[in-house]
Amino acid sequence: MRVTLVAVGRMKAGPAQELYELYAARLRRRIVLKEVEEKRSLPPEALKQQEGALILAALPKGARVVALDEGGREMTSRDFAERLGVWQDEGTQDLAFVIGGADGLSNEVREAADLILSLGRLTWPHMLVRGLLAEQLFRAESILAGHPYHRD
Repeated sequence: MRVTLVAVGRMKAGPAQELYELYAARLRRRIVLKEVEEKRSLPPEALKQQEGALILAALPKGARVVALDEGGREMTSRDFAERLGVWQDEGTQDLAFVIGGADGLSNEVREAADLILSLGRLTWPHMLVRGLLAEQLFRAESILAGHPYHRD
Protein backbone atom coordinates (compact mmCIF):
# COMPACT_ATOMS: atom_id res chain seq x y z
CA MET A 1 0.00 0.00 0.00
CA ARG A 2 1.48 3.32 -1.07
CA VAL A 3 1.09 6.16 1.44
CA THR A 4 0.84 9.80 0.44
CA LEU A 5 0.63 12.79 2.75
CA VAL A 6 -0.92 15.89 1.19
CA ALA A 7 -0.32 18.87 3.44
CA VAL A 8 -0.93 22.58 3.18
CA GLY A 9 2.22 24.66 3.68
CA ARG A 10 5.94 24.21 3.20
CA MET A 11 7.89 22.66 6.02
CA LYS A 12 10.93 24.59 7.15
CA ALA A 13 14.01 23.18 8.86
CA GLY A 14 13.57 22.78 12.60
CA PRO A 15 12.27 20.44 15.31
CA ALA A 16 8.92 19.72 13.61
CA GLN A 17 10.68 18.64 10.42
CA GLU A 18 13.15 16.54 12.41
CA LEU A 19 10.29 14.77 14.21
CA TYR A 20 8.54 14.02 10.93
CA GLU A 21 11.73 12.74 9.30
CA LEU A 22 12.62 10.61 12.33
CA TYR A 23 9.40 8.59 12.12
CA ALA A 24 8.99 8.70 8.35
CA ALA A 25 12.45 7.10 8.03
CA ARG A 26 11.41 4.25 10.36
CA LEU A 27 8.48 3.21 8.20
CA ARG A 28 8.80 0.15 5.98
CA ARG A 29 7.08 2.08 3.22
CA ARG A 30 8.19 5.57 2.33
CA ILE A 31 5.63 8.34 2.66
CA VAL A 32 5.30 10.49 -0.44
CA LEU A 33 4.94 14.05 0.85
CA LYS A 34 3.07 16.48 -1.38
CA GLU A 35 3.02 20.03 -0.07
CA VAL A 36 0.49 22.45 -1.52
CA GLU A 37 0.32 26.16 -0.93
CA GLU A 38 -1.78 29.08 -2.05
CA LYS A 39 0.49 32.11 -2.09
CA ARG A 40 -2.18 34.74 -2.72
CA SER A 41 -3.62 36.60 0.25
CA LEU A 42 -7.28 35.61 0.24
CA PRO A 43 -10.15 35.92 2.73
CA PRO A 44 -10.27 32.85 5.03
CA GLU A 45 -13.16 31.07 3.29
CA ALA A 46 -11.74 31.67 -0.19
CA LEU A 47 -8.34 30.48 1.01
CA LYS A 48 -9.87 27.30 2.44
CA GLN A 49 -11.64 26.63 -0.87
CA GLN A 50 -8.48 27.19 -2.90
CA GLU A 51 -6.41 24.99 -0.58
CA GLY A 52 -9.11 22.35 -0.89
CA ALA A 53 -8.85 22.42 -4.68
CA LEU A 54 -5.05 22.06 -4.44
CA ILE A 55 -5.41 19.13 -2.02
CA LEU A 56 -7.91 17.31 -4.22
CA ALA A 57 -5.69 17.78 -7.28
CA ALA A 58 -2.70 16.30 -5.39
CA LEU A 59 -4.48 13.12 -4.25
CA PRO A 60 -3.53 9.90 -6.04
CA LYS A 61 -6.36 8.73 -8.28
CA GLY A 62 -8.52 6.14 -6.52
CA ALA A 63 -6.83 6.55 -3.13
CA ARG A 64 -8.57 5.99 0.16
CA VAL A 65 -8.45 9.35 1.87
CA VAL A 66 -8.01 10.08 5.57
CA ALA A 67 -8.55 13.74 6.41
CA LEU A 68 -7.11 14.96 9.69
CA ASP A 69 -9.51 17.35 11.38
CA GLU A 70 -10.11 18.31 15.00
CA GLY A 71 -13.80 17.45 14.57
CA GLY A 72 -13.08 13.98 13.23
CA ARG A 73 -13.31 10.56 14.80
CA GLU A 74 -10.99 9.85 17.71
CA MET A 75 -9.37 6.42 17.68
CA THR A 76 -6.93 4.52 19.82
CA SER A 77 -3.60 3.59 18.23
CA ARG A 78 -4.76 -0.04 18.12
CA ASP A 79 -8.03 0.95 16.37
CA PHE A 80 -6.04 3.02 13.87
CA ALA A 81 -3.71 0.09 13.19
CA GLU A 82 -6.65 -2.26 12.72
CA ARG A 83 -8.30 0.13 10.24
CA LEU A 84 -5.06 0.32 8.22
CA GLY A 85 -4.76 -3.47 8.39
CA VAL A 86 -8.29 -3.93 7.04
CA TRP A 87 -7.61 -1.57 4.14
CA GLN A 88 -4.36 -3.37 3.40
CA ASP A 89 -6.12 -6.77 3.48
CA GLU A 90 -8.80 -5.41 1.15
CA GLY A 91 -6.08 -4.61 -1.38
CA THR A 92 -6.06 -0.84 -1.02
CA GLN A 93 -3.24 0.32 -3.26
CA ASP A 94 -3.11 4.01 -2.35
CA LEU A 95 -3.80 5.60 1.00
CA ALA A 96 -3.65 9.39 1.30
CA PHE A 97 -3.64 11.47 4.45
CA VAL A 98 -4.65 15.13 4.28
CA ILE A 99 -3.62 17.97 6.60
CA GLY A 100 -5.36 21.25 5.84
CA GLY A 101 -4.38 24.82 6.47
CA ALA A 102 -5.01 27.10 9.44
CA ASP A 103 -8.67 27.55 8.52
CA GLY A 104 -9.34 23.83 8.19
CA LEU A 105 -10.55 21.69 5.32
CA SER A 106 -13.04 22.61 2.64
CA ASN A 107 -16.33 20.72 2.51
CA GLU A 108 -15.19 19.15 -0.78
CA VAL A 109 -12.14 17.61 0.90
CA ARG A 110 -14.20 16.40 3.85
CA GLU A 111 -16.70 14.81 1.45
CA ALA A 112 -13.89 13.07 -0.46
CA ALA A 113 -12.57 11.48 2.74
CA ASP A 114 -13.18 7.84 3.60
CA LEU A 115 -12.34 8.70 7.21
CA ILE A 116 -12.11 12.00 9.05
CA LEU A 117 -9.65 11.45 11.87
CA SER A 118 -8.90 13.56 14.93
CA LEU A 119 -5.62 13.32 16.80
CA GLY A 120 -7.48 14.43 19.91
CA ARG A 121 -9.43 17.41 21.08
CA LEU A 122 -6.36 19.60 21.40
CA THR A 123 -5.33 21.90 18.56
CA TRP A 124 -1.90 21.10 17.12
CA PRO A 125 0.36 23.21 14.90
CA HIS A 126 0.03 21.99 11.32
CA MET A 127 3.71 21.19 10.94
CA LEU A 128 3.73 19.19 14.19
CA VAL A 129 0.76 17.12 12.98
CA ARG A 130 2.99 15.69 10.25
CA GLY A 131 5.32 14.24 12.87
CA LEU A 132 2.46 12.98 15.02
CA LEU A 133 0.94 11.23 12.01
CA ALA A 134 4.26 9.67 10.97
CA GLU A 135 4.71 8.35 14.52
CA GLN A 136 1.22 6.86 14.52
CA LEU A 137 1.86 5.19 11.16
CA PHE A 138 5.06 3.70 12.59
CA ARG A 139 3.16 2.62 15.70
CA ALA A 140 0.45 1.03 13.54
CA GLU A 141 3.08 -0.92 11.60
CA SER A 142 4.55 -2.08 14.90
CA ILE A 143 1.17 -3.16 16.24
CA LEU A 144 0.33 -5.09 13.07
CA ALA A 145 3.77 -6.78 13.12
CA GLY A 146 3.47 -7.69 16.82
CA HIS A 147 6.53 -5.59 17.60
CA PRO A 148 6.89 -4.41 21.24
CA TYR A 149 7.20 -0.70 20.32
CA HIS A 150 3.52 -0.27 21.22
CA ARG A 151 2.52 -1.17 24.75
CA ASP A 152 -1.10 -1.22 25.92
